[in-house]
Amino acid sequence: MAYTRQPCLPCTSYSQSASTIGPRRTCLVSSRPWNRQLTYVLRLADKPVGARHSTTRISSVGSSSGPGDGAAVSPLPPIEIVAATDSLESIEEPPPAPPKTRVQKAQEFANRVVFGLILGVAGAVVILYGKLAMLALLVFVAYQASREYFGFMSSKQMSKGMPPPPPLVSAATTGMCVAITLLSHFYRGKSGTVLAVAAFLLLVIQVVVNKRPKFAQLASSLFGLFYCGWLPSFWLKLRSLSAPAPDTQLAALLGSITGWPTTLGAVAVLTAVAVIIAADTGAYFVGKALGRTKLTDISPKKTVEGAAGGMAAAVAVALGSWAVFAWPSTPLGAVALGVSVFFSSLFGDLIESIMKRDAGMKDSGDLIPGHGGLLDRFDSYIFSGAVVYFFTVFCLPLIDSAGAAAAVAAAAAARAVAPLA
Repeated sequence: MAYTRQPCLPCTSYSQSASTIGPRRTCLVSSRPWNRQLTYVLRLADKPVGARHSTTRISSVGSSSGPGDGAAVSPLPPIEIVAATDSLESIEEPPPAPPKTRVQKAQEFANRVVFGLILGVAGAVVILYGKLAMLALLVFVAYQASREYFGFMSSKQMSKGMPPPPPLVSAATTGMCVAITLLSHFYRGKSGTVLAVAAFLLLVIQVVVNKRPKFAQLASSLFGLFYCGWLPSFWLKLRSLSAPAPDTQLAALLGSITGWPTTLGAVAVLTAVAVIIAADTGAYFVGKALGRTKLTDISPKKTVEGAAGGMAAAVAVALGSWAVFAWPSTPLGAVALGVSVFFSSLFGDLIESIMKRDAGMKDSGDLIPGHGGLLDRFDSYIFSGAVVYFFTVFCLPLIDSAGAAAAVAAAAAARAVAPLA
């Protein structure tokens, strides 16, 4: 029987048990870390059944000693070193996957572009069609995002350090995410109360189903409720803003063509989605062309140059919304909106990157060809809905008031200076 292992070079010790044959992290004889400068191919002949024992340390070829009580054991067959290489990698490791060809990369990019355009057009139609269509979309988003989130939590790599919630708790959380989305539509302004009640019920279910729940299980299920249910519901609250949109020729044209009421909520959602798309696209192309400085260890492909390009694209689209839709009402508000949405989309992307890294998964799923799972496509939108809603309801009025006050002060200063001139 042949085995490929890495023995400790200083003392050539080797550990063996009844079920496994392989090196330990620390040498049993010299108490030194295993030396991986050379990779050896070892041949070990089959042992008689009576010669098996719990643990044997080989300090030299052909000799052995017991695991502590000094009792004699049957000698092991000699280990023969038949080959050596200067490679730092184990011979057992599979060969790396061949690099993708230009044709494969071009096909993947074409798939991303085509399905990205389809999703963009479908999203625009849903936004323009009305609140019920958007409600149906966000109910599906809450359901699918929750499933992919608990796919992360139950992955083999993440389960090593944190036990996943029981399947019944995961299913209950998914149902509550859908319920939060529905109730946020029918009970506007009370989404915080809905979240608190749902969190309490979820904790009760955890304690009843799991007699001794871990705190990590409680935390992961509550974060799933917050991440997949409550945060996406802010897009509904934003779309439900019923104030009339600024009176522009384009807004009137769109309203007459689609029959969609030209409300502030519809314009805000369209602008926010366009800014997020611009931020992602600008960061991708600028980072690919000029990216040199790594932005963070969380996502190694993100660069400072790409982030700057994404922010510039986001601000440019926000200024375009100010010029076309007259929303935001001032250039300063447009710049602030672009910067805020850029950071919220970037933060959402990084949060999902953390989950994928801890789960040891490249994508959250395979729902969308060329894009991966729904969270891979929707991660930039998770936090942005809440940010844009807060910005629209609270920040923009302050910015507009500050701008109006500055204009009044400038006019007063001009009138005061005019007689002197």
